Amino acid sequence: MIANSNYVPRILNPPEGSYFLLGPRGTGKSTWLLQQYPQATRIDLLLGEEERRFSAYPEKIRDVARSLPEGSTLILDEIQRVPRLLPEIHALIEEKKGIQYIMTGSSARKLRRSVSDLLGGRALLRQMGPFMASELKSEFTLEKALKTGLIPLIWESTDPEGRLRDYLSLYLREEVQAEGLVRQIGDFARFLEVASFSHAAIWTSTDIARESSVKRATVDNYLQILEDLLLAFSLPVFARRAKRKLTAHSKFYFFDAGIYRALRPQGILDNSQEIDGLTLEGLVAQHLRNWALAQNKPHSLSFWRTQTKLEVDFIIYGPKGFWAIEVKRSPNLGPDDVRAMSAFKEEYPEATCFFVVPSKRREIYRGFPVIPIEEFLLNMTPENPILT
Repeated sequence: MIANSNYVPRILNPPEGSYFLLGPRGTGKSTWLLQQYPQATRIDLLLGEEERRFSAYPEKIRDVARSLPEGSTLILDEIQRVPRLLPEIHALIEEKKGIQYIMTGSSARKLRRSVSDLLGGRALLRQMGPFMASELKSEFTLEKALKTGLIPLIWESTDPEGRLRDYLSLYLREEVQAEGLVRQIGDFARFLEVASFSHAAIWTSTDIARESSVKRATVDNYLQILEDLLLAFSLPVFARRAKRKLTAHSKFYFFDAGIYRALRPQGILDNSQEIDGLTLEGLVAQHLRNWALAQNKPHSLSFWRTQTKLEVDFIIYGPKGFWAIEVKRSPNLGPDDVRAMSAFKEEYPEATCFFVVPSKRREIYRGFPVIPIEEFLLNMTPENPILT
């Protein structure tokens, strides 16, 4: 393994066979692969020469693969740059020549159909997101995570706030504009700002279209672009065995708390406590999502909201357990804070229900555990159940 005193080991269990490793730019995919596969043959499709070569002659990947001895690993970085390579890779996997193919990508937009084809051809899917607190261990601080987020490229920077601004400009310039995903980059930039007001909230395309001064169909397309570029995700409503009438809309999150902070306008008319609370909820959301994605067996992440506006922030359901989690920005809970959770527990007595708050010690309030957020995040690893 390559010696690197600054390397933070990531929590990711790679499969033995060929697989996709998807994740936004700057989340450390290439760094992790260098550590995990130091002897691998690597093709970086961000390099113009490599992109031009394989775009013109995708079949040349067969010559590369067939020159490798059995048991080798071939890594193709940013495979979405040359999607024409994917049918070739599919054919090579089917040849069963003992070569492991690892394909990284920061966009699922051009890969959607081909990824499905290769998954059918036994290439698996893994995702890498921002750091988790349990990966950083003693280096993790809640204050820094809430301010600049946990994207490795930004977390490890000497100027994280400046790097965060550059990161957003990079995505707008290279991933959105250069790929021709939108006609008017100004409209998309305005949409991002308006969308920041929907972070950790119900997504309503009609309202966002009105505030962004674009058509609703355009907003729906922009949302799909965000999700395809892995910059945002949506949570569905938990509706198993539902007795109450539930909302039909999804809940929206940017993939990292720092991205939300950078996009959200802040000024004299903005409520800083509200922004802090939404940032805190988003930080928990990204950890829970990473936890769910890291499981060997599927676990769904959703939320619960009735038409009478009773809401529980997060529901995790799967083979390891059934949890309901509510995030509060104040360590002091009151009767109104537990009303929604009590209603959920009444409907789903099988669930383990608890609160996560910015406090220093565990407590019990009206029968519900109240857990300090730093303790909760630091204990969250793929091997651990959510509540330990």
